[in-house]
Amino acid sequence: MTPLVEHPEAIEIERVETDRFYEYHLTVAGDDVGRVIGKRGHVASAIRTIVYSVRVNDSKRVRLVINDESKAPR
Repeated sequence: MTPLVEHPEAIEIERVETDRFYEYHLTVAGDDVGRVIGKRGHVASAIRTIVYSVRVNDSKRVRLVINDESKAPR
C-alpha cells in the first residue's frame, strides 16, 4: 500500500469551533497538497464525504478545510 502523502510528519489537524461549524483544518506539506486534493478533487471529495458523515448532537455542521504549510497562518 502506498501512503497518500510523502511528508506525514508535516500533517497537522486543528479543530476550530464557530457558531455554525466544527471546522477541521488539515495542513499538509506544500508538495502534498495535490496528492490530498487528487485529480479533479476526487481524493478531497472522498475525505470530505467521510468527515461530513460525522453526526453531532447539535445544529452545527462539520467542515474540512485543506491548507498547505506554506500558506498556513502561524
